[in-house]
Amino acid sequence: MMYRSIITIHAIIFLCSFAKEAIAQPNKFSLVPGVVIDHSPAQSRLYIGSPGICILPNGKYLASGEYFGPAMTGKPSETFVFLSEDRGVNWKKINTIKGIKWAQPFMYGGQLHLIGTEKSGGDAIIVRSPDNGFTWTTPLDSITGRILKGRCHTAPTPVVFHNGRVWKAMEDMEGPKGKWGNSFRTFMMSAPIGSDLLKRSSWTISNTLAYNASYLNGNFNGWLEGNAVPNPEGNIVNILRTDYRVDGNEKASIIQISNDGANAVFDTSAGFIDFPGGCKKFSIRYDSVSKKYWSLSNYIPTQYKGNNPERTRNTLALIWSANLQTWHIQGIVLFHPDIAHHGFQYADFQFEGKDIIAVSRTAYDDGEAGADNQHNANFLTFHRIEGFRQFKTRKEWLYLLLNYN
Repeated sequence: MMYRSIITIHAIIFLCSFAKEAIAQPNKFSLVPGVVIDHSPAQSRLYIGSPGICILPNGKYLASGEYFGPAMTGKPSETFVFLSEDRGVNWKKINTIKGIKWAQPFMYGGQLHLIGTEKSGGDAIIVRSPDNGFTWTTPLDSITGRILKGRCHTAPTPVVFHNGRVWKAMEDMEGPKGKWGNSFRTFMMSAPIGSDLLKRSSWTISNTLAYNASYLNGNFNGWLEGNAVPNPEGNIVNILRTDYRVDGNEKASIIQISNDGANAVFDTSAGFIDFPGGCKKFSIRYDSVSKKYWSLSNYIPTQYKGNNPERTRNTLALIWSANLQTWHIQGIVLFHPDIAHHGFQYADFQFEGKDIIAVSRTAYDDGEAGADNQHNANFLTFHRIEGFRQFKTRKEWLYLLLNYN
């Protein structure tokens, strides 16, 4: 496994390697890395999930997120939409959209869209906004945004425009019941560019691929939260988070998709790759300038291996690949030494010139009780990585990381 700039991390208060990054609400949240978009204290039993980000045609930023947790029991799903008019320095909530979760924001045909599911294990739906997030359509039927019936699942992973089609990886939850992860069956949805994405008839749905207990020598626990990615050969593949917890060397799965979007095929001999952070959700996007694929992932530093990799989310790394097979660490972006109550997870991001802008589901100290745990985050935060193609972990931090005792 070829990782670049792998560093030994022992313990620090936190690491935030973004230059010129503003901190929102400095009195209460001055130690929280990034800009606080939303905060939900642990005692509310509402935890922050599904961060997504989109750059609007007018240059403003739109971020989305949701609440999950015990206090949401019996309540309809909802996604919150936030707007920044000053490149991420300040944020305001502009809408709450009822009946959608796990949603990815994206621009299509000059209008803002959100694609997700109506609830946990509900129909796949899509909604559209004609005014950059202030009002939204309602997905009532097969011509207004209800695009696939069933127990569907997804996350804010990229919507990709490639080879004349719009692509979005999804899952359903119709596989074997029992252990978490086993029930996810992966598939790809796609539609011709120019079609009305709110119409069910626009979409092609591939075959599903299910959990197989024999994969990875019996150590495969499921795949989920797939990414539609154009590979170097020009074809779309689906790269998925893979639940593999054996030796700390995390995996991702690559599924081949036919050009018409109808067929998904998995080659067990070549389909599993080493991927730092692959046991947690990640997004992959292709940068045409560097001709590399980039991701923000929960890579696990050496001394944290041995803990549950699925819940080790205290390190966020910027990683890249030239071929989707071999991944390299560009640098550590966010870090806290505590794995129990701190996490920077489910990062979604966009390229903006020389920078990456990103949102994170962040578990961090808040001047109250802190996060419920590393998974049940209490913040939605915004981050900017300036000059990401040359990004390096700062030298002064490296000294502390390598010499801390």
